[in-house]
Amino acid sequence: MTDDTAHRSVTVLRMAPGRFTVTNVRGGTLTVGRGDDGHFTPTELLLGAIGACTAIDVDILTSRRSQPDTYEVVVDAAKVRDEEGNRLSDIEVTFRVTFPAGAEGEGARAVLPGAVQRSHDRLCTVGRTVELGTPVTPRILSDR
Repeated sequence: MTDDTAHRSVTVLRMAPGRFTVTNVRGGTLTVGRGDDGHFTPTELLLGAIGACTAIDVDILTSRRSQPDTYEVVVDAAKVRDEEGNRLSDIEVTFRVTFPAGAEGEGARAVLPGAVQRSHDRLCTVGRTVELGTPVTPRILSDR
């Protein structure tokens, strides 16, 4: 782990069978479930985190030139269950972005491919973590 300014943390609290609340250090919350109701599943949150992370990066780089008319990022993946366990494969991030006509819109369109590539290659912490395969270490703290 690095210094405290780089540390990230969330707390997951069980609310009911199959339902949990995730809370960040700033007090934001969201509910996670098994997929049998309207709440996001953990897998959907992972896909959403990949999409949101890269969407933010690209928006910062393109909106300096022009605000988009439309901005949508779709993240798709295949769920695999095999001898290696459950996981996602073939994760694909698709940007559907339009900019207004004119010089500013043209400027944003011109930097869009490079912004997407920069986010993928360097900027998006979530996508980079998934692609690099960072280990996850489980720990148990018991009341006994």
